[in-house]
Amino acid sequence: MGCTAFQPDLTAREQARFLYETIPPGLFKVEGDDAKVPWRVAPEPFALSRATYESILRIGNDLLAFYQALNALYTRSARGTAPAFISEYLDQGKPEHIVRLSRQNRFKSDLPNVMRPDLILTEDGVIASELDSVPGGMGFVGAMAEAYCKLGMESVGGSYGVPQRFGEMFVALTGNPAPTVAVVVSEESRDYRPEMGWLCETMRREALLEAYLCAPQDVVFTEEALFIRLPDGREQKIDGLYRNFELFDLLNIPKQELVLYAARHQRVRMTPPPKAQLEEKLAFALLHHPALGNLWKAEFGADVLQRLKALFPQTWVIDPRPLPPQAVIANLSVMGEAVNDWLQLLKAGKSDRDFVVKPSGFSELAWGSRGVRVANDLTKDEWSATLAEALAQYAKTPRVLQRFHKGKRITQTYFDPQSDEIRTFDGRVRLCPYYFIVNERVELGGILATVAPADKRLIHGMTDAVMSSCILSEQGN
Repeated sequence: MGCTAFQPDLTAREQARFLYETIPPGLFKVEGDDAKVPWRVAPEPFALSRATYESILRIGNDLLAFYQALNALYTRSARGTAPAFISEYLDQGKPEHIVRLSRQNRFKSDLPNVMRPDLILTEDGVIASELDSVPGGMGFVGAMAEAYCKLGMESVGGSYGVPQRFGEMFVALTGNPAPTVAVVVSEESRDYRPEMGWLCETMRREALLEAYLCAPQDVVFTEEALFIRLPDGREQKIDGLYRNFELFDLLNIPKQELVLYAARHQRVRMTPPPKAQLEEKLAFALLHHPALGNLWKAEFGADVLQRLKALFPQTWVIDPRPLPPQAVIANLSVMGEAVNDWLQLLKAGKSDRDFVVKPSGFSELAWGSRGVRVANDLTKDEWSATLAEALAQYAKTPRVLQRFHKGKRITQTYFDPQSDEIRTFDGRVRLCPYYFIVNERVELGGILATVAPADKRLIHGMTDAVMSSCILSEQGN
């Protein structure tokens, strides 16, 4: 298995031209831009130093420990053997059917089998601004790794690391050495269909896994098993199902009740599990909560707790309930004054507002940077309106306040197709490693680098950004 290198001694400009021709169309979409490659292409993968790479490997194990502990503390909280506010916060804003689903015994020990943090590369290391268990980008970084392999460049994780680890994950999950897997992508998540289609086609082509992309309505239910309807009209029994749809959209998913019934009765093994409490950004706030330190330490030890506190930025739940006069919000101050009321934050000038406000989860605003507000980008009136919205909508969509960490500036090269030249720009980078759980081991499939211009406050996929896989280099970042 593997790609065939294509003249690995090309110039940088020739490499970039080759990539334009090689990269499959539609992998990444930008609204209003129908270009085959609607992002900046770099002639080489993003270069990582050995130190950054080893740090990322360690982070994967720490994140698995975090998910295990979060799952355990939520269950204990719901049962009354851990502080009640843990489950109260993680259930906030969710309808009863979602809470009941997340607490079903069948899914009690299930964890996400794919983990993807958003790591901002700063002057002092990496900071995880997000943690996603229903991530986009798997097929994208896999396709980029394959394209660079054809130029003779081996990406971190391997040229087929993502499809290989995805296949190994489902072999372990199903206990079947040759399972058939459905990757179910909803209408809400339709932008991910091309890249997930690439992933499925590549796994079949390379004999890694019989995986098929399908819409929810293509699932066929019987009492014995789930089947999917293939394009040629055949019905294929499936052993595993990858849930590429959000739980806030669950009632809009055709046949979701049948899929969940089959998963509950072990007709199919599904990941990620339907546990919305594991998809909340306010879990970062729980990790930093001073009253929970001993509980976290008991779950995974002092060393992991210290590393995770350094990895996750300080985060607070914007809870509108008033505090008694003698109480303050832990570790939050404005202009040297401890905060007792969220509206005290209005005193801070732009230069003192190193915060972002974002929906915690279970909302169409909670992914793709849709609901994120960078405080020091806002006018005083906009900042006031952002806080007022967060306080008013707590019951339905809790927001978190998170410390903002600026990425370090780097110089990035890219190909400009208009001038047919290699150019550079000053940027900041987000690294998205894709970790797969295989027999309780954390395996790194690949790392997606997104380098946005330095004047952009939020780093995400855009036409002005370079997006690529990563490579180890002595001159790496």
